[in-house]
Amino acid sequence: MRSIEICAGAGGQALGLEQAGFEHISLIEIDPLACATLRKNRPHWNVIEGDLKEYSAGQYAGTVDLLAGGVPCPPFSVAGKQLGREDERDLFPEAIRIVRECLPNAVMLENVRGLFDPKFSEYRSSIIEQFELLGYVCFWDMVNAAHFGLPQQRPRTILVALKRDYARFFVWPRGLLAPPPSVGQVLYKEMASNGWVGANEWQQNANGLAPALVGGSKKHGGADLGPTRARAAWVKLGVNGSSLADDPPPRDFVGAPKLTLKMAALIQGFPADWEFVGKKTPAYRQVGNAFPPPVAKAVGTSIINALLEKTVEQFGQIEPYCARRVEHWT
Repeated sequence: MRSIEICAGAGGQALGLEQAGFEHISLIEIDPLACATLRKNRPHWNVIEGDLKEYSAGQYAGTVDLLAGGVPCPPFSVAGKQLGREDERDLFPEAIRIVRECLPNAVMLENVRGLFDPKFSEYRSSIIEQFELLGYVCFWDMVNAAHFGLPQQRPRTILVALKRDYARFFVWPRGLLAPPPSVGQVLYKEMASNGWVGANEWQQNANGLAPALVGGSKKHGGADLGPTRARAAWVKLGVNGSSLADDPPPRDFVGAPKLTLKMAALIQGFPADWEFVGKKTPAYRQVGNAFPPPVAKAVGTSIINALLEKTVEQFGQIEPYCARRVEHWT
């Protein structure tokens, strides 16, 4: 399954889709540090550093299974002015242009929950209409990271569009039946890694879910855990959200610890060995703005299932390797 990733950021969605079974033929990202992060962790990926408006996918026409990406959220975020289509950072039109150029079998675009506000209903309808004119059926829903094993309340809107022949096989992933792990459960190993004697007690008290991490923009937001309300929620979990720490708490630490960059990445569902390039603030921005890999993997798996179901129906049988993949994902 071949995919193109736009607005790839630090690779959260790309990593999850890779885990689902997609091979990225190109990843487009404008931020140099995010591109460096992608190259550091996946040297074999074809990372294209540049403006999405200057990218063309025409060379891949008819050969792409999925176009995926997280187009910029400021046009729809409640933390901004919510200018929608009037915001110069709105890249939905560019995403649709690229779909028109390569006509992938499926599309997956994620954004903030603010896109579901009533004020954007006409805009959402316009996007759906444009996809339908290109021969796609759209599915648009809200998905929460906490339903996929992450210790974080992080609702995001996800648009999935499939060509009509595949659409009837698509089913949204159900999420995990078990409750998500707590912040304490996920971060205990890191919190205790410097021998902090208070790690066990901290884990027991940090028994809830975190608010959504917020990366901010280059103009606004630093290496803290979000606005006042979010930091207050972190305090209840025994975390000082005013900034990030360089290292886990030492053995004799007293008080509420700060998260390290690695801890923030674990909250987002990144593997422990995923490295972020840049100083603390720009690196944390990559983490906070990322799409959690486990969520991308779940939705990507549902998309692959839909594409393979159509193949099975059309040909009656598929190669043994593909059959094993179908069984695995089911």
